[in-house]
Order: sequence, then C-alpha cells, then structure tokens
Amino acid sequence: MQDLKEQLIEVFGESHLVEAFGELTLMVDSQEIIKTCLKLRDFFSFETLIDLCGVDYLTYGQSDWNGNASASGFSRGRNHQGSKDRHEQRFAVVYHLLSVSKNKRIRVKSFVDEAEPIIKSVTDIWASADWYEREAFDLMGILFENHTDLRRILTDYGFKGHPLRKDFPMIGEVEMRYDEDLGRVVYEKVSIEPNINVPRVIRK
Repeated sequence: MQDLKEQLIEVFGESHLVEAFGELTLMVDSQEIIKTCLKLRDFFSFETLIDLCGVDYLTYGQSDWNGNASASGFSRGRNHQGSKDRHEQRFAVVYHLLSVSKNKRIRVKSFVDEAEPIIKSVTDIWASADWYEREAFDLMGILFENHTDLRRILTDYGFKGHPLRKDFPMIGEVEMRYDEDLGRVVYEKVSIEPNINVPRVIRK
C-alpha cells in the first residue's frame, strides 16, 4: 500500500489523499471525477468498480440519535460525537475500486452541492456503475449526468422522496397493496400503530 500511496501523491498531491484504518481515500472535486477515474483505471489499473454509494452527512458529528427514542435508550449505549467532525457539504458520492491485476483497493470520495446534487456518470468508464448510480439516485436523490437510464430501481415508480436521506421521515404515511378487484397496486393510509424500537442496552 505504501507504493500505491506514494504514486497517488505524485499524481494527485498529498492534500487529496487520506489514510485511515489501513485504507486509502482519494478526495476528488466533483468537476474532476471523470478525469480522475480515467487515470485510476488506465494508469493505476483499477479496472473494477466494486461499489458506488451516496452518503448523507446531515447531522454528522452533531447528535447521537435523531429518532423518537427515549433518552434512556439508544443514546446511553454510545459515545457522543461532538461537533468537531461536522462536514460543510452534505452529500458525497463514494466509489470503491479494485485492481485485480495488482491486488489493490482504493476509495474515491467526491462531495456534491446540496441544492443541486449532480455529478457526472462513470458508466462509460465502468459499466458496473449503471445500477449503482440508479440506486444512489433512488435512495439519496443524487443525479448522475449523462447516465442513459437514470430512474428509480428499488422504490415504486410513483414514490416521493429519497429513503436514505437523514431527514426522510422514519414513519410512513401510506402503505401499498395489490388489489385483486382493481387489478393494480393501491395506496392506503398506514394501518399499523407507529412504533420505533429502542435497542436494549445491557450494562454490568
């Protein structure tokens, strides 16, 4: 990994590289993502994209638990994060790359604008990005420019909102089922009582 680290610093600069927990993360400006990914594929032999996801840093480092849980429940079982690690930008796109030929891995992270979370698609570089980008669009609301088929992949076509955003409501207002008489899916008001489970903390 040390050899890879030195090569990455030589090409991208030391300020863009973060090393933690034995892993390397390359921080990239969203406008430079295509240029950077091409270099990683062609010159560093990262020929495989094994994962792509969106990250929501809303409330990161600010609060322990934002659910409707009691103060004696979940929050007692973990350390307070404080506010020192708060991110200025809310959304990031994270790419996990693998070099099969050199048996090396790297993480690439690029922050996008909260008001218009748009970044260029890398499907022309790695075909495997197709469904990953659709998932990040569906669940996080991140738009991938030049993606040829950017539509929801896990939620229903008429679904509103993005379920993995931290400000998405934890309790839904509608439920869906297939109606045999109508021959289609119908939406109805939630029929179950709202309940948020609090993980049990066992102390000695």
